[in-house]
Amino acid sequence: MADMNDRLDQWLRDAHAMETQAEAMLSAQAKRIESYPALGELVEQHLADTRSQRERLEVCLQRRSTSTSALKDTAGQATAFLQGVGGMMASDEIVKAIMASYAFEQMEIAAYRILITAAETAGDGETARVCQEIRREEEEMAALLMERIPEITQTYLARNEASLAEAKR
Repeated sequence: MADMNDRLDQWLRDAHAMETQAEAMLSAQAKRIESYPALGELVEQHLADTRSQRERLEVCLQRRSTSTSALKDTAGQATAFLQGVGGMMASDEIVKAIMASYAFEQMEIAAYRILITAAETAGDGETARVCQEIRREEEEMAALLMERIPEITQTYLARNEASLAEAKR
């Protein structure tokens, strides 16, 4: 059984892979969100935050004398690619994208809560502090997405209804 420091290192590598996946997912979304500029701006901002989060995790890993996992990072990027391809095929891609993004934010929040507890238990206050900062950023993004779900849904439905009406003429 791994000791708590080994487990913390493993979970930090997992979080780094998660942020690598998020970065790929957000990059793909940002390229395709054209008709929803407010959401596009939000995604672009969170993409910058995500890159910063990944970098801060790298610093934590270096300080702990460990490294990222190329295998986990690559798997995260591949998963994001497949999610992007699957989303592009849906006629309601924007609705599915905001729903998936919100769910992903909640997973990240849970992961950082676990990391904070593990870091505090292992006596690594600096990693706990960094993970608290990142968790707050993820909570802010989740709240912003939740606020926008009704607007995005209504806009999508209105555009879809207008397209159907146009097609019937």
